[in-house]
Amino acid sequence: MGFVATGQALKRGALAKLFSCNIETIRYYETIGLLAAPDRTRGGHRVYAPQDQARLGFILRARELGFSVDELRSLLGLADSHRYTCGEVLALTERHLQDVRRRISDLRRLERTLADMSSRCAGGDVPECPIMDSLNAA
Repeated sequence: MGFVATGQALKRGALAKLFSCNIETIRYYETIGLLAAPDRTRGGHRVYAPQDQARLGFILRARELGFSVDELRSLLGLADSHRYTCGEVLALTERHLQDVRRRISDLRRLERTLADMSSRCAGGDVPECPIMDSLNAA
């Protein structure tokens, strides 16, 4: 999914609609400091400038790719410094990729275990169940 900022300031509801996210998601990223508190209109409405919109798009895309809040904080810190190197970004991304691969490996192991447990069960109407026996043995 691509995230594209508009050329005009938007209120929070319009911003949430533009990025197909919940208003609470935007509020959360403000609360934890990933997204700066936006300017306000005289009436007190929050308005998000194009640079705020672009930052939210960056945050949402990184989260979509599974970057943790801490990893995202590091990426944004690099971006905010305006002195990052591609090597620094690559190192952070490769650490994330290793974590993703570890989780995939864990999920494959979990899949094999569940498939093995399921294959031992006939699913009948008797109270004896190999799946329950396996869970109780753990």
